[in-house]
Amino acid sequence: MSIRSLLRPLVLCGPSGSGKSTFIKRLMEENLGIFGFSTSHTTRLPRDGEQNGREYHFVTRDQFQAAITNSEFIEWAEFSGNMYGTSKASVSACQDAGQICILDIDCQGVKQIKTTDLNPRLVFIKPPSIEVLKERLVKRGTETESSLQKRLSAAQEELNYGEEPGSFHIVITNDNFETAYNELAKFLEDDLKEIKKIKAGSGDI
Repeated sequence: MSIRSLLRPLVLCGPSGSGKSTFIKRLMEENLGIFGFSTSHTTRLPRDGEQNGREYHFVTRDQFQAAITNSEFIEWAEFSGNMYGTSKASVSACQDAGQICILDIDCQGVKQIKTTDLNPRLVFIKPPSIEVLKERLVKRGTETESSLQKRLSAAQEELNYGEEPGSFHIVITNDNFETAYNELAKFLEDDLKEIKKIKAGSGDI
């Protein structure tokens, strides 16, 4: 079997504060060289400590609109006045390197990526409750009261979609991180074993 057929993108979806970035960090640390992360484009301004090309590709609205016109995105969405998108080039770069591309996208993006031929693995990460999610967002210290309410409203919509049967291949509740991470690892176990075996052998991509 060629490794190429196993390099389906891994989509992690869930409300802001559900812990997606922690899952991504752990996956990449425990599977060196297996995963690559798709850096999204956005029109929002960088936060303190963020670097262009690392957390996001920071672009102007005109640049983003031009990319839409040129069909450069697999998916894109607008949230709180800012636009976010996943470029086709970023996913192709991961696959060309023999890696599974991890996508951190919202439900709008999931609906769009389902219409492509990428055949992604779809994982929904949910908090134990909206109350716990609110506590996590408040602890970040990055939200105003207005932005917090917008995120909570968006979170409820995402939870409604995430819990619809058939929306995702697996829904994981992030109450205890270790338990939740083990659930994700189990979901990916068979494909990861096969990819590592092929990489250790012929190296065929």
